[in-house]
Amino acid sequence: MPCVVVVLEVAEELRPLLYASGRRACVHGVIRGLPADPHASLGHVVQSVGVPLTEVGALRRCDGTALVPSYRPAPDEVVRVMPLSRPQLLVDPRFLLDVHLGALARRLRLLGLDVAYRNDAADDDLVAWARREHRVLLTRDRGLLLRRALPRGAYVRGQLPDEQVRDVLTRFAPPLAPFTRCLSCGAWLRPATREQVLDELAPGTRRTATRFTRCAGCGRVFWRGAHARRLDALVAAATARISAGAGNVAASEVRRREHSRAGR
Repeated sequence: MPCVVVVLEVAEELRPLLYASGRRACVHGVIRGLPADPHASLGHVVQSVGVPLTEVGALRRCDGTALVPSYRPAPDEVVRVMPLSRPQLLVDPRFLLDVHLGALARRLRLLGLDVAYRNDAADDDLVAWARREHRVLLTRDRGLLLRRALPRGAYVRGQLPDEQVRDVLTRFAPPLAPFTRCLSCGAWLRPATREQVLDELAPGTRRTATRFTRCAGCGRVFWRGAHARRLDALVAAATARISAGAGNVAASEVRRREHSRAGR
């Protein structure tokens, strides 16, 4: 079967996602002589080098013409693969994390985000779960993001939980509500009196703690304990990150409007 040779110009932000073969073939962001089935879509060609379409903001010809993933590339056509612009705002920010992101799940729940997580969920279960509850699947597994059945997903950048939190917050800029969700199951926390939880507390906690909450889902009791300062610091850093992101978006919008007026 004859092949169509495609040239991809991959934006710098997307190059870490390339498969090893793609990185070897990528010179200054350009992958030349990429063979493709003449019946293959542009989206298939892009994903064949390791870049999930969930991470692509735009596909364009060199003249700026926008292309859709279903487009069939012409022989020797050059296509620019552009990253998503941030933040990628969601109307209903609900997330599902794969089994390798347990620490990230707890930190996002600490910030009050609606996060579903199970440490024994198979890949097929995750895709079905994301579809059923209309959640964005967060993962570092490109194979999951390449699944056609997955409605929405995002690649999480960073090896450490702090880096991953930073990536999720700068990408989606979700509204935060710290200390309102259970770290274990993600359900809402409700105020509880000392008398209501007294029998569930250790003697030391009975003497020192005064304010309590109980999870409406699993019933776990929470209070400000030895880790309070560390958790406060995590929340403060995340809140500052969201505020800074909002300021950057506002500044970009001002610059865009000024540029638009100048061109009139």
